[in-house]
Amino acid sequence: MTRCRLIHFKDEQEAKAMLQAIGADPPGVQIMKSKNSFYTILVEELPLKAALVLKQEMLARGGECAVSRHVASLQAQKSNALLSGTGLQFAKLVRKLRGQSFGLNVLGQQLADVIADSCSCPPALKFKNVTLSFGERTLLMGILNVTPDSFSDGGRYHTVEEAVEQALQMVQEGADIIDVGGESTRPGYQGISTAEEIGRVVPVIQKLRAAAPAIPISIDTYKAAVARAALEAGADMFNDIWGGRRDPEILKIAAAAGLPICLMHNRDNTQYRDLLSEVVADLKDCAARALAAGVAAENIVLDPGIGFGKDYLQNLEVMRYLQEITCLGYPILLGTSRKSTIGKILDLPADQRLEGTAATVAYGIACGVEIVRVHDVLEMSRVVRMTDAICRGGRTFAG
Repeated sequence: MTRCRLIHFKDEQEAKAMLQAIGADPPGVQIMKSKNSFYTILVEELPLKAALVLKQEMLARGGECAVSRHVASLQAQKSNALLSGTGLQFAKLVRKLRGQSFGLNVLGQQLADVIADSCSCPPALKFKNVTLSFGERTLLMGILNVTPDSFSDGGRYHTVEEAVEQALQMVQEGADIIDVGGESTRPGYQGISTAEEIGRVVPVIQKLRAAAPAIPISIDTYKAAVARAALEAGADMFNDIWGGRRDPEILKIAAAAGLPICLMHNRDNTQYRDLLSEVVADLKDCAARALAAGVAAENIVLDPGIGFGKDYLQNLEVMRYLQEITCLGYPILLGTSRKSTIGKILDLPADQRLEGTAATVAYGIACGVEIVRVHDVLEMSRVVRMTDAICRGGRTFAG
């Protein structure tokens, strides 16, 4: 009996596997796999002449291009363009645009880069004593707040020994990285001095490094002086909630150390004209600043900053369109654990947001994030394993 079903390919490799399973001719597989990869790309702020030419060239290759209705009447100075087509159609378009004027040659390269980034698998993260690979499973970052006033677990670890014991427990429960923070960043928090922050985190990092030489330790700070002290104490990753913008010296420290740095989206002004476009642009700017400071591309991790520089509806929108961020060509860290957005939706205090956190973690993995930052490591490690088994292939996780 003949049957039909709709197929969704995540990438060209899935299309290739299906074509091979059908028994298609090998040369045909190579041709068809890019025809089965479909892309929709938004191009912003195109000059009028460029918009006219772009639409003509994309349509000529069998794709689609929507521009402002005022472009045809020459009444628009600029227009956004929404391009839709197969990988093969975009490849032909890129080749054609390289010989065009009106800035279309530059746009052609941008289009090629966007598609390449969306298909690329981030490389491994290299720490001082261990390398963690991406692609096979989602990495878990355990949160260790050594603060008296963190929104969720402030004041729980009164001594260095208690903090280190908690970190080691998280490692046993499945944490791949321990993120040590000495200053609360909850809404309305009171900042502390650099000296006080160093005094909180350095003894914990030193003792944890001695107890667990191989476990990657991240320092959660935006202050260069704290980052430097943490590095000397044994930290081998930097996690900056201001994306290197508040204290740019931290980028130079990461570059000189040759270690990973996570750059989070954040801003003081939450008045956005186009939320997703601006978040993506800000993250790209953070990455560009890091590269300019000498940070290697393979050492850059990006974080969409859920709970920072956004109200709860904006947080939800960023989550809803998370795939626009996971295709930027860098590994993405997602930190939603116990966040106020979950509390607002479920009307629950911070210590009762386990299920809400689990939902965001599972959704984030399905959207392609590579690292999740969590408080409840044991429970979230189970969520991660189950979601990975679905999204990355069940055979890898079979017991």
